[in-house]
Amino acid sequence: MARRFGNAKAERHLSAADPRLASIISSAGRCAIKIRDVPFQSLAEAIIYQQLAGAAAEAIYGRFLKIYRGRFPSPGRLIATSDEKLRAAGLSARKAEYLKDLARHIDDGRIKPRLLHSMTDEQVVEELVKVKGIGRWTAEMFLIFCLGRPDVLPVGDLGLRKAIQRTYSLEDLPSEQVMQDIAGPWRPYRSIATWYLWKSLEKFKGIG
Repeated sequence: MARRFGNAKAERHLSAADPRLASIISSAGRCAIKIRDVPFQSLAEAIIYQQLAGAAAEAIYGRFLKIYRGRFPSPGRLIATSDEKLRAAGLSARKAEYLKDLARHIDDGRIKPRLLHSMTDEQVVEELVKVKGIGRWTAEMFLIFCLGRPDVLPVGDLGLRKAIQRTYSLEDLPSEQVMQDIAGPWRPYRSIATWYLWKSLEKFKGIG
């Protein structure tokens, strides 16, 4: 069952630090980021959902689970699954390759999920981007939605960039430096601020 994080202290800090964010917080209410604390499943799902619209991704994910009778597979079981079965579920050849590379990294111990909790944010990113198909954005989503890290600022996220552009009345999408400057006062709760800005777009279905 998913747990949640977000707290009144963070909301008070963000509201005091940034009047524009305070308005969003007042409108959106309590932050409750859903945490899925199952590293292999969380990363595999992120790979499956990459570059797909919601309905298409859900359909493919459902067919993927049917291969395993509705239960998410272990790394070893996924490795043993033929590429033909994965392709029949709707996964591209590249995504099948990515999923198996992730499974192998965990199965052979190159990535030890239990140790990720004790690593710094940047150490986690450095470990995860060694897997094919996992870039910095996916690693940062993992930090927020699996490890529950409170101070992540995913500067490459288009939704966040659009929300900042709208909230701060910017003529263009913000650069990384502009985002860092705006987000400076949000520390140490940039993940929570990011969640509120996503919510302000009213299209991030399923994040809370």
